[in-house]
Amino acid sequence: MTVQEPPSARAAGPGASPAATAPRPPALSPSRAADFRRCPLLYRFRAVDRLPEPPSQAQVRGTLVHAVLERLFARDPADRTPQAARELLGPCWDDLAAAEPAAAALFSGPEDPQLALWLDSASALLDRYFALEDPAGVSATAVETRIEAALPGAGDAAPVPLRGILDRLDDGPDGLRVVDYKTGATPGEGYESGVLFQLKFYALAVLLTHGRVPDELRLLYLAEGTALTYRPDAEELTRFGRLLEAVWTAIRLAAPTGDFRPRTGPACRTCDHKAHCPAWGGTPPPYPGWPGGAA
Repeated sequence: MTVQEPPSARAAGPGASPAATAPRPPALSPSRAADFRRCPLLYRFRAVDRLPEPPSQAQVRGTLVHAVLERLFARDPADRTPQAARELLGPCWDDLAAAEPAAAALFSGPEDPQLALWLDSASALLDRYFALEDPAGVSATAVETRIEAALPGAGDAAPVPLRGILDRLDDGPDGLRVVDYKTGATPGEGYESGVLFQLKFYALAVLLTHGRVPDELRLLYLAEGTALTYRPDAEELTRFGRLLEAVWTAIRLAAPTGDFRPRTGPACRTCDHKAHCPAWGGTPPPYPGWPGGAA
């Protein structure tokens, strides 16, 4: 079980170009596990085929805000000010646009008036972040860090590989805390279970890598300036681990033949892959096989 911080842990979103990063063996992340539970075929398209998805302005704005906060926490606590965050917006956007052509293509160029408005909207998210907490008083031990862990399988079952990106890990007088930034709207009624799924995933990953149950997990919703706090316990995380094991077992059963079937639902309205989905009259591309060989 390892924790490592790559040069760039976060891409612009699931639509990042497959050529932008070297293929890695599949693992469960919060987003890919959620994909499989929502629609197994969507999981295949994203995790196996790695079909491109054009990023939206909202997705890229989230990536930009994360990048600004990452650089902000690299500064001395006294320098983590709202003005410093605003000054980081331009350089962070320049770096993101250079690294992600699809993100840059959302605007016609540096003089595009829509770009200025969009950057203002990102600045507003950062202002609301400062209304939720004072970063000068935060003891962050890791920022934008890739976390990888092996969840022991039941009996003779192989371990379940877990992978995710921690926005921030704090370890201070109040204990071990995982913080996740959300730049979209607070989920409405009926969607809380998805939020809790993500929080429990990170809590379990931290338990496996640090040998400690996090004292607190905190979601900061920057669009509305609200926070959600979750305090896990070991017994609950053990049960959640069994759920992840069941999801991974189902994925591995489908992997040899590519039997990832579509499951229709409200998310189909915004899915980028209807042209390849049998439920919408499309045809999936030929199955490329499970990455790395036999599942």
